Amino acid sequence: MSNIPRPGDRIRLLAMPDDPDPIPTGEVGTVVSVARHGEGRDAWHQVDVEWDHGRSLMLTLPPDQIEILPDSQ
Repeated sequence: MSNIPRPGDRIRLLAMPDDPDPIPTGEVGTVVSVARHGEGRDAWHQVDVEWDHGRSLMLTLPPDQIEILPDSQ
């Protein structure tokens, strides 16, 4: 699985399809922590983000989709 952020990375949310009250698409935040769950093809990542607009809601990759912003690499 590619596009897995690391703590300190700045990210932009591209999609959060399975949340009933999602973070708005395009919001930017800083990754606080990343936890891998499962093995192989069943692996997924829980990503704790400090969103710039103040709301807190973790991401689940997949199905959520993000872009890691270039200045954080």
